[in-house]
Amino acid sequence: MAKQRKTSKSAGSAASRVLKDKRTGKDSKKAAGSALSQRAPKKKR
Repeated sequence: MAKQRKTSKSAGSAASRVLKDKRTGKDSKKAAGSALSQRAPKKKR
């Protein structure tokens, strides 16, 4: 079985900024969405 990898916190933050920016292209937003979908869910306190 392949090792599951998660997107780092800093990469997730960068991807979030890309999605919020109105000037980014369709391909950039697609890659950012993919990165965010691989983030680990936030842990509940």
